[in-house]
Amino acid sequence: MHLLRPLLIIGLLLAFTLPGAVLAASQPVTDGWEYRWGDSTFNADGVPYWTLETDTDQWQSIGFPSNPPARNGRENVWYRVTLPEGEWQEPILYIFSVDIIVQVYLGGELIYQYGTFDSQGRGSFEGWPWHAISLPEGYQNKPIYFRVFSDYTDIGLWGEVSIMDHADLVLFIVENSLESLIIAGFSALIALLALVFAMLQTERRTFASIALFALAAAVMLVAESQASLLIAYRPLLWDYLAAGSYYMLPVALALMLEQWLVDQRPRLIRLVWKLHLGYLVGAIGLSLAGVVNLSSTFPVFDALFLVTIAAIGAVVVGRFRQMLREQQVLVLTYGIFCALLIADMAVAHGILPWSRVPVSWGLLIFSLAVVVISLWHYASTQTALKRLAISLEQKVAERTARAESLARREQARVRMLTFENEKNRVLGDMIADLQDCLTLGQAFALLARTAPDLCSPLPGVLYRRTAGRRYEPVARWGDSGESDSLPRVLDAGKSLPRPSDAPGNASKMNPESADSSSAGPLCFWINVESANEGVVTEGVLLLESDGLFTTEENDYGLARLFAGLDQAIQRIGITLSSIALREELQKFSYEDALTGLKNRRYFDQLFEHECAVAQRGHLPLSLLVIDIDHFKPFNDTHGHEAGDRALQSVALILQRQFRESDIVCRYGGEEFVVIMPGALTEDAKERANSLCDSVSVASIMFQGNDLGHLTVSVGVACWPETGETPDQLMSLADQALYQAKEEGRNRVGISGSEAA
Repeated sequence: MHLLRPLLIIGLLLAFTLPGAVLAASQPVTDGWEYRWGDSTFNADGVPYWTLETDTDQWQSIGFPSNPPARNGRENVWYRVTLPEGEWQEPILYIFSVDIIVQVYLGGELIYQYGTFDSQGRGSFEGWPWHAISLPEGYQNKPIYFRVFSDYTDIGLWGEVSIMDHADLVLFIVENSLESLIIAGFSALIALLALVFAMLQTERRTFASIALFALAAAVMLVAESQASLLIAYRPLLWDYLAAGSYYMLPVALALMLEQWLVDQRPRLIRLVWKLHLGYLVGAIGLSLAGVVNLSSTFPVFDALFLVTIAAIGAVVVGRFRQMLREQQVLVLTYGIFCALLIADMAVAHGILPWSRVPVSWGLLIFSLAVVVISLWHYASTQTALKRLAISLEQKVAERTARAESLARREQARVRMLTFENEKNRVLGDMIADLQDCLTLGQAFALLARTAPDLCSPLPGVLYRRTAGRRYEPVARWGDSGESDSLPRVLDAGKSLPRPSDAPGNASKMNPESADSSSAGPLCFWINVESANEGVVTEGVLLLESDGLFTTEENDYGLARLFAGLDQAIQRIGITLSSIALREELQKFSYEDALTGLKNRRYFDQLFEHECAVAQRGHLPLSLLVIDIDHFKPFNDTHGHEAGDRALQSVALILQRQFRESDIVCRYGGEEFVVIMPGALTEDAKERANSLCDSVSVASIMFQGNDLGHLTVSVGVACWPETGETPDQLMSLADQALYQAKEEGRNRVGISGSEAA
């Protein structure tokens, strides 16, 4: 029973958590089998000659490698088949069983052996396990050979032969055995209950017989299941357990019938259980002593079992009407079980084609019959007690209901207070973390992580405003899958869900209004005050509250919950407004209002940082100083508004000409600077020349008029090619710009070079 417990737990978990599970993927090997009677000789290296021969005249085709014709007492046979192609990670060849020992060769190499072959090619029975033969790389389309010895009635492979991944093997075995294991566990429970009844009831021997039968059947199912080898890889031990429990079944049946027919003195029934008990002791004892192989005891028992089943059937049929109704049911269910056992015998001896006979279902039917009969007896004995207890239970129930109602109200109050204290702590931590955020993007990322803690146990969704007046989710939690109440996207153009109203005092007077007000999700708007846009609904919080509160808690809990969340959302909105204001002020302090480029203040701070990075990492750094040629005459001729338009046009060309990693700033007036981290002189010069060309061909459009073209002069300096330190680049670039101006403008001046 200690061995069964963990396996039964695993089986039950798989049965109830994976109801739709299918067997692991496998590739049956069913075609192309050949056999050859006798045994091969071996060369000096121990390789069988039969695996090296190319002559196929000695090999005969067979549908399945089991019991070839014309055995004539022979005990050695060889099989071979060409392995099919397949895509496997760790391929294994799975074989249900072999009678009785086997060696497997691939490419002349022994890759698997079960049992011990002596010099005559013989060996002793060592159990009937399933076999998992690891296949080497490149096994596809190669013949594989099986050397088999058997002094049993059957010879060769038996059951399934297929290729699968090694990782799927345990799943395959457990799934094949799951049904038997669950029924075995159920039968073991029946045996335990029968033993308890045997100690408490007057018909002790009858219940003891039922317990013996159920226990023997349970042990047989576990021992014969393939999963038994996962508990302990002792095939012969499991075969002994299977044989002992199998041989015990007619003993238990005959003992049970003897008790039911005791008044009629059934000598034949008594003879049957004594005969089978003697066979059990003799067969197991002689096998353990080494006098006979355990495998040879099964055919004899099967023949004896068929005879005794026929004899017991003849006795029972004549006395069936004299039995009690429950005895008749048990006899019929046992008959079903015996019929399945006989079918399994026919498969095992080759009378019927191989298939899995559901013997376990016969045991399940018998066990269920025992359970139903036991429950029927138990129910009849409990009816009187229930009638006497009804009046007392009613009185106790009324008092308990009143006490529970008071307790629930108190629990609701305590739970809500605890809930509020926890949420206040979470909110305090959230506000403190939000105050450290620099941008609304960082703040909403923090809200996405912490909102579930603030709002639990309510499932919900947090949305944030995006372009196009849409609100998209940034966080979902709980069981908040997409639904009509919690959609994937909110569209402000189609109207947002309105903020929920706080539960009013009117709901206490009118329960119907309270129910309607609580229908649908709770909605909160996260409003942020912006210097540019005013008050904007930056986020929306939707929470499902259906079923959260019981009737006793609704009046007290829902109003307190709403008030706490509403206060939290308001505090979050105030904090986000502060972040938005700081973000806008930061943007204004570093951005040129006219061109949208970074301003000189930003350049001064960043240039100092880039110089330090370049010098510390010995990385090149280029600086371009750009000046619009003849900008003052242009400004005087066309006016300051046209001049502003010209500056914006040049700024737009600058943004398009340089890399994302380059920093473009307006230095002042008509002068611009570009920082190019990692760029050498040639790279900077190429960009500067491209800029000059782009500006010179761009028309300045103002109020629908073409004001002509402008040109720019560019000074370029690069460290470490010029200057001892990077911070000298500004003065060097200015000198290069002056050089470009002197040489006629609309050109690039390179620091340290005499020509542009």
